[in-house]
Amino acid sequence: MKYDFTSILDRHGKDAIAVDAIGSGEGMAPGAPKEGFDAIPMWVADMNFPTVPTVQEAIIERVQHPAFGYFSLPDAYFSSIIRWQETRNHVTGLTRECIGYENGVLGGVIAAVSSFATPGDAVLLHSPTYIGFTGCLTNNGFKIIHSPLVKDENGIWRMDYADMDAKLKANHIHVAVFCSPHNPCGRVWERWEIEKAMEIYKANDCIVISDEIWSDLTLDGHQHIPTQSVSEDARHRTLAFYAPSKTFNLAGLVGSYHIVYDSYLRDRLQSKSSKAVYNETNVLSVHALIGAYRAEGYQWVDELRQVLSENVRFACETIWSQFEGIEVSRPQGTYMLFLDCEKWCLAHGKTMDELLKAGWDVGVGWQDGRPFHGTWSIRVNLALPFSRVEEAFRRLKEYVF
Repeated sequence: MKYDFTSILDRHGKDAIAVDAIGSGEGMAPGAPKEGFDAIPMWVADMNFPTVPTVQEAIIERVQHPAFGYFSLPDAYFSSIIRWQETRNHVTGLTRECIGYENGVLGGVIAAVSSFATPGDAVLLHSPTYIGFTGCLTNNGFKIIHSPLVKDENGIWRMDYADMDAKLKANHIHVAVFCSPHNPCGRVWERWEIEKAMEIYKANDCIVISDEIWSDLTLDGHQHIPTQSVSEDARHRTLAFYAPSKTFNLAGLVGSYHIVYDSYLRDRLQSKSSKAVYNETNVLSVHALIGAYRAEGYQWVDELRQVLSENVRFACETIWSQFEGIEVSRPQGTYMLFLDCEKWCLAHGKTMDELLKAGWDVGVGWQDGRPFHGTWSIRVNLALPFSRVEEAFRRLKEYVF
């Protein structure tokens, strides 16, 4: 490979909560490991890989100019996004008018929900549910109605279309948040699945807010299908949100964008954003996106997907063959595992708190999955060098399972 995904990156003291918060007792941070074990960060959904060098090059080039006053988004920002979407997601007909900056995907989601619903209204989401959705929607006064995903006979997460339709009708819901690829389950939805979901949303006059921040990180040959691409109605019913942050490990720079083709939806979103939040970009995040979406970024992501696919393969095969009572559906995208630990806990008389702590004690900094609406679940980040993933699973085998 051209790029380095094997060196262990020391992030201590470099503004990374993934490592510096461990043992702090704050929020969902794992407890500190016992003496003799170093911490392996597998909880926060960022990567323990250096970003593509062109990101730093673009930022450094801009920083060399000593003025950082007010600015407009440059043409290169829009052309970079259009080219990326066309090349990676086979998007056609995207123009700069359909693209708009967002301070973050969650901020964009809230602005979009608030454009078409009022606090107190119900919003449909699938569960398990990304904790960020839960926090931002409930904090803004919206009522979340969950439509649980179900596993088929092959252990693959699927949407329950009858349940979706029934809950949209029963709760008079006209806004849904759709996650594609799905976090935390890792499903990369097939075209027919999205088509069927969009038919149900259409039948219930439901605006769709599609979080597609994980769209670049599909695994093992799976291909992301943009929600807006499955039909003409979907194109005009959907507000989609993307970002380079998850793909290139740029969350700390802040910077996402929306794609909205329908002028009415776009006007409502922009009106809400301009009144409710300070939705203005940082000049360095703009140049970070431009640097990420250079030619080198395309190759870097292709290599990253190979690394993540191998990490996921190893982790899942280890669980299936050696961790009796632990279940996992192999993710098709993202770099997160969502473990179901119910059978193991019941067989061994352990609580989820005890199981989590057993991992933390030996330095496996995994994340409690219960806030994601997984009653017996643990979420595990595999975006680390393979040697670290291998060591984490060795410790789990020897000391935990």
